[in-house]
Amino acid sequence: MRHLHTRTTRRRLLGALAAGVLCATGLAAPAAVAAPVTTPAVDAVNAMDAMDAMDAVNAVNAVNAVNAMDAGLALTPPMGFNNWNSTHCRADFNEAMVKGIADIFVERGLKEAGYEYVNLDDCWALPGRDANGKLVPDPVRFPAGIKAVADYVHAKGLKLGIYTSAGTKTCNTAGFPGALGHEYSDAQQFADWGVDYLKYDNCNNQGVDAKQRYTTMRDALAATGRPIVYSICEWGENKPWEWAADVGQLWRTTGDISDNWGSMLSILKQNLPLAPHAGPGRWNDPDMLEVGNGGMTDTEYRSHFSMWAVMAAPLLIGSDLRSASEETFEILGNREVIAVDQDPLGKQGAVVSSAGGRWVVAKEMRDGSRAVALFNESGSAQRITTSAAAVGLPAADAYTMRDLWQHRSYNTAGTISATVPAHGTVLVRVQDGGRWAQHPPAAELGLEGGTLVEAGRTTGLTSTVTDLGRTAAKRVSVALTGPEGWSVKATSPTTSPSLPTGRSLRTEWAVRAPAGTPVGSYGLTLKASYRSPTGVRVDSVLPLGVTVVAPPPSGTSGLGDLTWLSATNGWGPVERNTSNGESEAGDGNPITIGGVVYGTGLGVHAESAVEYYAGGACETVTARVGVDDEEGADGTVAFEVWADGVKAASTGVLTNAMPAQPVTADVTGAQVVRLVATDGGDGITSDHGDWAEARLSC
Repeated sequence: MRHLHTRTTRRRLLGALAAGVLCATGLAAPAAVAAPVTTPAVDAVNAMDAMDAMDAVNAVNAVNAVNAMDAGLALTPPMGFNNWNSTHCRADFNEAMVKGIADIFVERGLKEAGYEYVNLDDCWALPGRDANGKLVPDPVRFPAGIKAVADYVHAKGLKLGIYTSAGTKTCNTAGFPGALGHEYSDAQQFADWGVDYLKYDNCNNQGVDAKQRYTTMRDALAATGRPIVYSICEWGENKPWEWAADVGQLWRTTGDISDNWGSMLSILKQNLPLAPHAGPGRWNDPDMLEVGNGGMTDTEYRSHFSMWAVMAAPLLIGSDLRSASEETFEILGNREVIAVDQDPLGKQGAVVSSAGGRWVVAKEMRDGSRAVALFNESGSAQRITTSAAAVGLPAADAYTMRDLWQHRSYNTAGTISATVPAHGTVLVRVQDGGRWAQHPPAAELGLEGGTLVEAGRTTGLTSTVTDLGRTAAKRVSVALTGPEGWSVKATSPTTSPSLPTGRSLRTEWAVRAPAGTPVGSYGLTLKASYRSPTGVRVDSVLPLGVTVVAPPPSGTSGLGDLTWLSATNGWGPVERNTSNGESEAGDGNPITIGGVVYGTGLGVHAESAVEYYAGGACETVTARVGVDDEEGADGTVAFEVWADGVKAASTGVLTNAMPAQPVTADVTGAQVVRLVATDGGDGITSDHGDWAEARLSC
């Protein structure tokens, strides 16, 4: 087993003991007190906690009073911090860290921006309870105890959260005590310490019904009389969005996130369809933020933050802010994006379109405006476009469009459009009516033509500057620059005196990378300048990527030996000629499908995509594909081959029980060949996919 530090592996490790690892939250009008757990494995726990069971009888009346008091809990998605993504169970998770995060919340303006919960995850307790069956904080990590930490956090005007599991033990292999059979005692301890938020995991649950276990803790929290936000960590396995609105305030909809693009993308896709279930006090939770942990680019982290905001997701910082970069603080502290997440109407954004990985997601806001995310899933810049009507705005002469990352307002005649960098997101807020005329017209910058360049050869590109506004753009000029030593020359006009609504300035460019330029990605920068009718100057910049490529070798080559254009993976890096090792390059095992070992190929973990330059000179891709044997009975993966954006072959969903399946794809004339492994529609847990004996014939 690998990635033992992740909750995904913890679920797999404990699968024989646990029915699953799930999370759910909420508080509702009480029914009868939940029946005591009678599973033999927890009989002793129930006996030890008999006093709590007696006290539960008296809790029923308390629930009614707390329900009324609790009506205001989590009316907007909770915001705060959780240590797990940055520390896991390492020694650096301790009292000093927690207090340091609280200090930074205040000092860096995060508290003022809306962050309020400082939450402890697993490993805060000793592995054993005391003689009275009470939880014992780890005296090394928390020498002053949890109450002292809560007092410190409260003194800063913040709130404290804590973690346990709806099982006999938590998810960590050290065996920290869970709350199953101890719900009322543990809840009272949390309340006595001043806890304001409970994350309730689902490991080691002894097969007891999830709804029963989560409802019991709901009633136990209510019996304390203290308002405590209840976060159900049920991982979406029992569809908590369908039943947990009267149990907790938020519920996990997916497995654990990890700090890479593939994981974030997979979780995003699972959470987006659940928009109808979200609202004030009942939130879909696609897991914590990875922003700043180092596994993604700043562009990808801005997408992560933007999409969590438009989905009205809880915003729980998962990076150690004591060592965070300024860019991390800039992303996490963007109050205009936070305002989208925290809008009191409580609507989760809905998908408007998603063709070709070009996503438009729109969120209705209380003031009638729409927050619109133009999200580019793909590995190259894409034009993504929609309209005011498509996102639900009424007809109007023009609209005000606010770019929430540029912090600048424009007018638009109704088109909402941008060329979005690879893995990037443009997030805007669009409002009909009002004083749109006081803002300059919106202009969309774009680049047409291929972004693949062979060193020593001239490539033709076309830049565009298009007026999207109701007013004209005046004195328009454009410039394109490349890396030092590159030749970038305009071969048509770079200026226009005026661009009316919908008109474009198109400029031809000859781009040449010097002979001998190494294969890889390089940046071009497109800059445009124009003035509004009132003379306001606007300068726009569009960073673009081009890739220097080498012609593919003649004959048949193993794809595990060729240089790829790009590679994204759901867990760890794509491996060459081994299975997916999930952590660092080179840590995989021999590719094995159905008991057959293969010496060459690619080892991936869904969601995955690997692109190769074919240069129009290749004919076929062949492989034998399947789920690697190292995943036991788990894992579902579907395999696809794409040629210049057209699907050339696919397998449907494959499981570990199936032998390797042959794949042959006709890629004749394609410039780019793309190998895709999807998650089979059920999340990425255990989805080790193998492209065994993958070959490209040219």
